[in-house]
Amino acid sequence: MSRPINIKFCTQCGGAVSFAIPEGDNVPRHICDDPQCGMVHYQNPKIVAGCIVEWQDKILLCKRSIEPRSGLWTIPAGFMENSETVNAAAARETWEEANARVESVQLFAVYNIPRVNQVYIIFRGELDAPEFSAGAESLEVELFDESEVPWEELAFPVVHKALIRYFENRVSGTDTPFIDDIN
Repeated sequence: MSRPINIKFCTQCGGAVSFAIPEGDNVPRHICDDPQCGMVHYQNPKIVAGCIVEWQDKILLCKRSIEPRSGLWTIPAGFMENSETVNAAAARETWEEANARVESVQLFAVYNIPRVNQVYIIFRGELDAPEFSAGAESLEVELFDESEVPWEELAFPVVHKALIRYFENRVSGTDTPFIDDIN
């Protein structure tokens, strides 16, 4: 298990914190040293929601304009916001990064990436219409068939792994969501 981000001050009272196992717990956490506060600062994995966007036999990819991995290709994806469902987050990220609207959003895969404290939840969705353009976080947005995917220029291992599985599933006719780990 990776160590959490170091917290120096309690967000509740501003007091000093220690890194220890709270009473009744079994995982070290940052705990406020002030006995009147005692706030336990939980740090949990970030959820990334993304979408493999389909139009006919092609998929939509975005070339990133931001770090990390600026200039490389990915599916529309990003961190889920509070008060948002995961499928709504995938649709929102598609709009923000590709100015594209998706329908029929269905769960494709869940990828656990414990080394970076993230969980990727990837959906499949169909474009409402072949209308898209680069959003604020994208340099370019394009439709690719399998033979055109820039495999050596994909931004993240999770995207590479998901797209390989996506195209394999298309050939085999498999449509069952799955869970996998990326180490």
